[in-house]
Amino acid sequence: MRQILFFLLVGIMGLSAWGEETFPKPVWQEKPSPMASSYAYPGGEISIYGGPSPDSLNYYLDTNVFSATVFTSMYETLISADPITLDDEPWLAEKWTISDDKKTFTFWIDPKARWSDGKPITAEDVKWTFETILDPKNLTGPHKVDLEVFEAPEILEPLVIRFTAREVHWRNLGAVGGMAILPKHAYQGQDFNLINFEFPVISGLYRLGEIRSGIYITMERREDWWRAGYPKARNTGNFQTLRFQLFESNETAFESFLKGQVDLYPVYTSRMWVNETVGEKFAKNWIVKQKVTNYDPVGFQGFAMNMRRPLFEDVRVRKALCHLLNREEMNATIMYNQYFLHRSYYEDLYDEEHPCPNQLVPFDKAAARALLKEAGWQASPATGVLEKDGRPFRINFLARGDSSMRFLSIYQQDLKDVGIVLEIDQKDWAAWSKDMDEYSYDMTWAAWGAGVRKDPESMWHSREADRPSGHNITGFKDPRVDELIERQKTIFDIQERHAIVRQIDQIIYDQFPYVLLWNTDYTRLLYWNKFGTPATVLSKYGDERSSYDLWWFDEDAEADLEDAMNTDRMLPPKGFDVDFDERFKEGEEQP
Repeated sequence: MRQILFFLLVGIMGLSAWGEETFPKPVWQEKPSPMASSYAYPGGEISIYGGPSPDSLNYYLDTNVFSATVFTSMYETLISADPITLDDEPWLAEKWTISDDKKTFTFWIDPKARWSDGKPITAEDVKWTFETILDPKNLTGPHKVDLEVFEAPEILEPLVIRFTAREVHWRNLGAVGGMAILPKHAYQGQDFNLINFEFPVISGLYRLGEIRSGIYITMERREDWWRAGYPKARNTGNFQTLRFQLFESNETAFESFLKGQVDLYPVYTSRMWVNETVGEKFAKNWIVKQKVTNYDPVGFQGFAMNMRRPLFEDVRVRKALCHLLNREEMNATIMYNQYFLHRSYYEDLYDEEHPCPNQLVPFDKAAARALLKEAGWQASPATGVLEKDGRPFRINFLARGDSSMRFLSIYQQDLKDVGIVLEIDQKDWAAWSKDMDEYSYDMTWAAWGAGVRKDPESMWHSREADRPSGHNITGFKDPRVDELIERQKTIFDIQERHAIVRQIDQIIYDQFPYVLLWNTDYTRLLYWNKFGTPATVLSKYGDERSSYDLWWFDEDAEADLEDAMNTDRMLPPKGFDVDFDERFKEGEEQP
C-alpha cells in the first residue's frame, strides 16, 4: 500500500559488468514486514484527521500529502522497497533487469496482478500511464520531470515492458519503477485533468468509499486484493475502514478529536502539544500522547519569495526580509522552544561528521535597514513607507488557514517598523492551490517534505522555474546549482551524491529564496487508547501515515477504554518517548 510514497526514497542498486543484471537476486525471498505485529488482525475503523478538503484526490494532478496517501492506497507501483534496508523489491513487477550502461530497464509484470474488476494488469497499462503523465495537455508538471528523459516504452510481450533513458541518472529506476500504474481500459478517452474523485477501477488494498465534500472521505479494505496472500501483506493494512475527517483548521480538528469524533491526531502546533494535551483524558491514559523519533526525513518550511517578481530580484532585499523575522522570539514565546531554527534546506544531511557551515540569520532590524538602503530603498517623507523608482515596498502575502495569522501579525509589525507594508490575503486551500499552480503570489508559507535520497532537480533547477504547477515555486535560477545538479545525476554512490547536495544547499542558502522558519525531527501523536500498535509505533521512515499500515483496531482495548471512562479508571501508560532504535531489533517479533 502507498508504494509510490515509499519507493521515492529509494535509489538504484549497483550493477555488475555483465550485459544486464536481473533483480531480485535468486536468493531473495519475500518476507513479512519486520515491524508488523503478529497480533494484528483485520477489521474495525480508524478515524483520522486528514487536513483540509482537497482540490483533487488524483495525486498526478494535486501533489498534496493527503491526496498522495489516498491515491497510492488505490494504485500500486512496479517495484517497492524493503521497509528497513530500502533495497528494491518486487510489487506489480515480479522481476526486472538493468542494462550495463544503466539506461535500459525491463519489467516483467506479475501474472497474478489484477485490477479490481478482475482484468489483468498489463504492459499496456504501464505504457498508457507513462504517456498520460507526459501528455502536454495534462497538469502533471512535477511528475513529468523524472520521466522526460525516457524514450517511448516498448511492449515486448503482454506482461513485459522496456524503458530506455536518453541519459544516465541515478533516479531512473525509481522514476519508472515508482509510477503508480493506472488502468488504461478505465480512463482511456477521458480528459485526465477532470479525473479527481472517481476511481472505479483500482489495484491496491483500499478503494474509495463515501465522499462528503468538506466533511470526510472513507476508504474500504478490499477482500479480493490480488496481493492479499503475499508475505509482505501479512498483518499490514488491517483496518476495514479508513475515515479521513476533513477540517479547514487544526483547532477545529483538535476539538473534534477531544470529543472522540477523531481517533488519531498528529499535532503540528507546539501550543497544543504543551498546553492543551492535559486533563483527565490524558492523565488517565484514555488518550495516548507519544513523541516518536525515527528516521523520517526532515523537510523544511519558510516564507517563499516569488523571485519572478521585480520586488524580490535583489538578494539584499531577500536577506533583509530574513533579518526581519524574529524566529527566536516566536519560538520562545509562541512555540515553547519546541523547534529548531532552520539554517539549511537539507537539515538531515548534516551531522557531527558533516557540520553545517550555514550561519543562522538573526533578527536584526539595523542590518535589514542597511541592506534595504544599499538596494536603493528610501523612506517616503510623506508616508514613511520605503520607495524605489516611485514604487512603494508593498508585499501581498498569500495565506491559508488561521494558524499562521499570529506569526504573520508579528512579522507584519516588524516589517512596518522599517517601512514595508505586508498585506495578508487569506484564502481557502483550493484558491491558494490555484494561485500557487500559476505562481500568482508575492510571498506565501510553504512546507516541504523530504526523502532519504535527496533529489534537488525539481525544486532548484533553472528549467523548472517556469514549469506550471511545479515545485520550483520561488522561480530560483542559478547556473552553479544547475551544474551541480547535472553532475550528481550520474553518481550512484549516495554519500558522494549527498556531498554535492550539501554544496547546492550552501549556494541556495546564501541566495535567500525563502525566509526560513523552524521544524521538528520527531512525530507528535495523540490517539484514543483503543488500538494495537507495533513496538515501534511507526515505521522506520514513516510519519503518522505509517500508522494506517501497521496499527489495528483492538476490540478488547476499546472495551477496556469504554469501561475505564464509565468507571473513572486509569489505563496503563504506553510510554511517552518512543525511539525507533531502542524499540526495534531486526528479526524479532514485535508485540
